[in-house]
Amino acid sequence: MNSETQSTLIGVDVGSGSVRAGIFDPAGHLLAHASRPITLHRSAGSKVEQSSNEIWRAVCESIREAVSSAGVSPTSVRGIGFDATCSLVVLGKDGEPLPVGDAEAPEQNIIVWMDHRATEQAERINATAHPVLKYVGGKISPEMETPKLLWLKENRREVYDSAWQFFDLADFLTWRATGDLARSNCTVTCKWTYLAHEKRWDGDYFRTIGLEELAEEEFVRIGQRIVEPGTPCGEGLSAAAADDMGLPAGTPVAVGMIDAHAGGIGTAGVDKGAEHNLAWVFGTSACTMTSTQQPVYIPGVWGPYYSAMVPGMWLSEGGQSAAGAAIDQLLSFHPAAAEARRQARALNVPLPVYLADLVLARITDPSRAIELAHGLHVVPEFLGNRAPFADPHARAAIAGLGMENDLDNLLAFYVAGLGGIGYGLRQIVDAQRHAGVKTEKIAISGGAGQHPLVRQLLADACDLPVIATQCSEPVLLGSAILGAVAGNVAATVSHAMSQMTKLDRQFEPQETYRQTHRARYESYKLLQQTAKAIRDN
Repeated sequence: MNSETQSTLIGVDVGSGSVRAGIFDPAGHLLAHASRPITLHRSAGSKVEQSSNEIWRAVCESIREAVSSAGVSPTSVRGIGFDATCSLVVLGKDGEPLPVGDAEAPEQNIIVWMDHRATEQAERINATAHPVLKYVGGKISPEMETPKLLWLKENRREVYDSAWQFFDLADFLTWRATGDLARSNCTVTCKWTYLAHEKRWDGDYFRTIGLEELAEEEFVRIGQRIVEPGTPCGEGLSAAAADDMGLPAGTPVAVGMIDAHAGGIGTAGVDKGAEHNLAWVFGTSACTMTSTQQPVYIPGVWGPYYSAMVPGMWLSEGGQSAAGAAIDQLLSFHPAAAEARRQARALNVPLPVYLADLVLARITDPSRAIELAHGLHVVPEFLGNRAPFADPHARAAIAGLGMENDLDNLLAFYVAGLGGIGYGLRQIVDAQRHAGVKTEKIAISGGAGQHPLVRQLLADACDLPVIATQCSEPVLLGSAILGAVAGNVAATVSHAMSQMTKLDRQFEPQETYRQTHRARYESYKLLQQTAKAIRDN
């Protein structure tokens, strides 16, 4: 099939530090992809901001480059899907950006998911014990949108009052592409307290927490039309957006979803399917997604959310607020990291990949890597505990440091950090198991989880098989799956998942190291508890 006649799909992923676009065929094969960096503006008070205008430019440039690299015609594109971080976008009249922080930086109109400025507001919301909180694991997180909206009202009242729309980032992208104000069932259910199983917002919740204006205006600024991911938006690409992207006007655009959930769509359908596999996206942060036929209430685990990822199923969502970012932070402390980083840069690979390659070069079996971390333990909760404790005040702890400062010790540091990530995941799996949710396998995706050493160590640390899909970019694939549904290439999301996701390799936990990891997991929990007990001293 030549480039003029073949059908293609576009998946766009907006992460914390970059935008990526991928071109896929209807079977799920990645033909080409391209990326652009985007800026994170950090400031005091745990504030992290971005610009929606910069992100839109990066989206359009990435799509243009990916289409060109794939060598396909723009007219071949049957559908486009977007995913993005669960960040809050604030727009004024005519869609212009409104500053969420410094008035001197009007382009910075996004409060990024990792921004914790609303911690105090989240704690006040949780103190209400409102019934809506039952559907966010019992506690709302400062990473979610209603605490951030309350912070805006209390600290930037002029911006709050003059805002025309408050968008989750994925919904902003579909609006910018099509002019359709529809919100994704995924975004508003998982991050805004929309009750998808009842198809309604709870006005009493908004009045109780101090956002009564949103209820009184019938939620016109946060979404009156809520639809499932994959639903076509409006009339497709607007003329202006089509011109920006170099694609035909009217190209179908799917209602999008949160980035981690796109990774779940792109992986969880393999092997036995979404009901048996926990989808785990290991990127800057890490998210766990478990699908069940009936709602399951798990303290500290977000949800249950109805139809937020797989239509018709309930989703329980956990994860770690810092995962890939936690490894980066951990490595930055070590004296040998600067030289290792220079060597990694010379090879044009990220430092964690460079270290993982060095570890594999020194051992015969990836599972043996844990021996390098003997006596060294890390609880990598630099940005709090997202699940299963919903504790934004949790902090990292390291035990077993000596006077070593060489490369060998850096490798031990790295392996111990990976172990800590794995034990945090195991803790979430255990919490879900105690509530009656059994996980048979972990379906992995995300940039930080691509290395075979990482996958094997995680299988060993969690005592569960880790499965990987053939597609090297499963988050992009998840977004393309949504585009396939919007463009009538697939009838449903579930059908597209079975059609476009394929098993590549399974990493089995090794019996030889089962007891080692069991003991280290107990040490992890003890160190975690100790850190909590002494943190206020």
